[in-house]
Parts: sequence; C-alpha cells; structure tokens
Amino acid sequence: MSAPLGNQPEYKADILLLAGFLGAGKTTLLKRILSWEADLSETVVLVNEFGDIGIDGALLKDSGSDVIELTSGCICCTLSADLHQSLARIWNRYKPRRILIESSGVADPKSIVPVLQAPGLSQYMDLKKTVTVLDTDFWEAREAFGPLFYNQLEMADLILLNKIDLVEQEEIHRFLKEIHQVIPGSQVMPTFHCGIDPESLWVTATPRTSQLMPIRFFQPVTSDSHSHREQDNHTAKATHYVTFSFQDLKIIDETRFKKFISNLPWEVFRIKGPVRFADRVVMLNFVGGKSEWTPWKGQSQTQLAFIGWDINSEEILKKAASCIHKS
Repeated sequence: MSAPLGNQPEYKADILLLAGFLGAGKTTLLKRILSWEADLSETVVLVNEFGDIGIDGALLKDSGSDVIELTSGCICCTLSADLHQSLARIWNRYKPRRILIESSGVADPKSIVPVLQAPGLSQYMDLKKTVTVLDTDFWEAREAFGPLFYNQLEMADLILLNKIDLVEQEEIHRFLKEIHQVIPGSQVMPTFHCGIDPESLWVTATPRTSQLMPIRFFQPVTSDSHSHREQDNHTAKATHYVTFSFQDLKIIDETRFKKFISNLPWEVFRIKGPVRFADRVVMLNFVGGKSEWTPWKGQSQTQLAFIGWDINSEEILKKAASCIHKS
C-alpha cells in the first residue's frame, strides 16, 4: 500500500522518463544529464533493472544524486505498483524538484505513463517529457522487434537517433525521413553518444530561458548589420554536425519566418535565439521540428544559433535572410 503523500505541495516535481530498447544508450544519456553543470541537489534518479543485478544503478552511484533501483521486473507490468509506491516514498523522503526515471529496455511507456499521471501522484509530480533513445541499427532491424519497439517511439516527446557515428552518412538522412513517415509529427534529433543540450530536455512553454543553460556552440556576435559565421569543433566535424548563426537588427516578417521554420529539412534539429518581429521580440526554441515561442525582454535584434546534421548552411541562411521585412 502506498504511503500517504500529505497536503497539496507548493511545487510539483518534474519527471523525465527515459525509454528505449535494450542497449540503445539510455544509461549514457542519464550519465550525461547528471554530468551537466547544473544544481542537481534536488534530483532523484529511479532506475528500473529487468534482472536481479542493478548494473545501471551501480554505474550512477557516483553521480551526486540519490539513485533508487527497482529490480526483478519491469515497471510497465509486474512492478507498476512498486513504481507508484516508490514515487510516493521518494516524494515523502526527498521532496525533489526533478525525478529522472530510466525504464528497462523492455518497458512499454504506454503502460508507465498512466501510473505517473495517476490521481494519487499527479498533484505532486508532473511528467514533463518522455525521451526515447533509438539505436540506428535497431531502426534498420525494426521489423524484428514488434509493437513494443514502436510504442517506445510513438510515446516519445523526443526521439534521440543515437550512434550515428556507426552508420554511413547517407543512411542518417534516410532514417530521419522514414521515422517521420512512420511516426508523423515526431520530434527527432540525431546524436553521438546521446550528446544533447539541457534545454532540449527541459524547455517548456513558460518563459524560463534565463534560468536554463545556454545552447552549446553558441557564441553571440555583436554587429550592426546582417552577419553569419560557421562554427565547428572536433566532435561536430567527426559526425557531420553543422553549427552556424544568423543575426540581423532589422524587423523579421512573422508570416514569412514561421513559414520558413515549418519548411526546414528534418536535418535542422536545433534553433535557439531571439527573433525581432514588428510588434515584439520573442525567444524561439526549436527542437527536432517543434517550435516554442516565449516573451523576451533582452536584446532586440534577431540572433539565432542553428545546429544541424550534414546540411547546406548557406542555403538555410539565405532563406532566413529572405524573411527580413521589406521596408
């Protein structure tokens, strides 16, 4: 029987659910999250091991966060009651701000999500995002894995197409196209060792931009006119990542710009920065095909950082420049 949770809290804990087939890279992603330079003192990690031995939990013990393990079953079926009970205990003991849940490789998010959204827990916790890690090799062999494999992808708010360094470059383009065809409206980011920035996981529709870590690779340039520059590092070059920026002091035509954003190729998976429209300046957070717009009271010029995979940056920048309002 679950422990009582008490009165309505002043805040809710944000839950991040990590899903993905066996060996896709969930623990790699979790370790990366815990290595970020952020205050994780109010973060609890819940790891679900399908077997008796908690390997993943042992790997995370030195993360600085409290790590709790559920073993000998799967939280989507035999351990669903244990999951509910464990979350209640976590709240009563830690009152965390964040809860990171790494499900087992054979867990079905369709069965986990109802537990997380159950009335007994939902007033204390809020499922912010389900992230599914997809091994590129697994996508190629997807017909062998059955409904569970597709459920993990369909339930994802964000899919990380991981291990892109292990397949041919042209295959990534094909995989991205196929995933969007099979799962319309999906949000997909190709990754190398689950390399992803914090905001891609935690960004919300509320104006919290100033409280979050800045996008990596982004180095603002001060300029009185339109400019762009391409930036690289060793990892980006090795995996065909492209990073570049667009800046302009002039007003951006909102209709043309939003059409530009909606028509970007899937290989452009990250854009961040303020955009100056005629009547306001807004902060754009674009991740894997999805856009979020929030009010912005900082600098008034348009200043956008782009991250893509094997794309023609000059072509993208030319189209961005065509959105400048013709006075």
